[in-house]
Amino acid sequence: MIRRVSAAIAAGLLVAAGLAGCGGDSGSGSGNDDGKITLGFAQVGAESGWRTANTKSIQESAKTAGIDLKFSDAQQKQENQIKAIRSYIAQKVDVIAFSPVVEDGWDQVLKEAKDAEIPVILTDRAVSSKDTSLYETFIGSDFVLEGKKAGEWLVEDSKAAKGPVNVIQLEGTTGAAPANDRKSGFADAIKADPKIKVVASQDGEFTRAKGKEVAEALFKAHPEANVLYAHNDDMGLGAIEALEAAGKKPGVDVKIITVDAVKDGMTALSEGKINFIVECSPLLGPQLMDLVKQVVDGKKVEKRILTEETTFTQEQAKAALPERKY
Repeated sequence: MIRRVSAAIAAGLLVAAGLAGCGGDSGSGSGNDDGKITLGFAQVGAESGWRTANTKSIQESAKTAGIDLKFSDAQQKQENQIKAIRSYIAQKVDVIAFSPVVEDGWDQVLKEAKDAEIPVILTDRAVSSKDTSLYETFIGSDFVLEGKKAGEWLVEDSKAAKGPVNVIQLEGTTGAAPANDRKSGFADAIKADPKIKVVASQDGEFTRAKGKEVAEALFKAHPEANVLYAHNDDMGLGAIEALEAAGKKPGVDVKIITVDAVKDGMTALSEGKINFIVECSPLLGPQLMDLVKQVVDGKKVEKRILTEETTFTQEQAKAALPERKY
């Protein structure tokens, strides 16, 4: 197993060839005798089409890169991720990567990884820790910018509106970085037009089923709402089902803005049921594997690495769908 050790310790390990050592047969380390890097990845779960595509990208990219991947699904529970990370520490993997379920509460387990000299890479979501030495880098989207793009589109689209623009917001999982940031970015952007008002905002857990359930309740409570802003496509798709069941026409009676641009969302956009989508790419696998190799080689990497993303209108969705990978 690849591990940073001093020259003196390395020499001692060479002398004690039959004892516990890097890449030995004693069970210490990752157990790989072929020199492969071992990556422990703790995934949020499988709550959406985005997450499924993200998982596939990581698994396929690890295989292509020749990296031994140990993968766990936290089922959207922080305690499961912490347990998985501790398991990876005990297994002495070379690198740990994970997409945090929420932003807070990671310092202790990250300190444990640091003490074990196992570098950590954050993917997709950030942590709120003030000690940035606890992780090597964070690769992912600018969620605040995503919320801002959504709000800016609504401000532009609402210029000709004569009456109030009443928004229902379906938030992502409470405490999650994308939920916090997409909400704040959107709020900042819509300040430009005083007639735009968020009349209700509630956690939809990033899932289609919960998005439908929450949308049903909020539209009943706020029949004046004429815009829906969902923090991901899946919740927006659930809201579409709720609106159609109530006899309303999504995209017309209620304008819909979402974030992600997964294939189902793009299809709904191409059909006019969604009006605007801000892209958040899940295909982080290739970049992650490259970073893993750099970190293991002791190379310095940027502390914050952004993914390249765009936005889509109906016509742009129609053009992009044939080649969409997720």
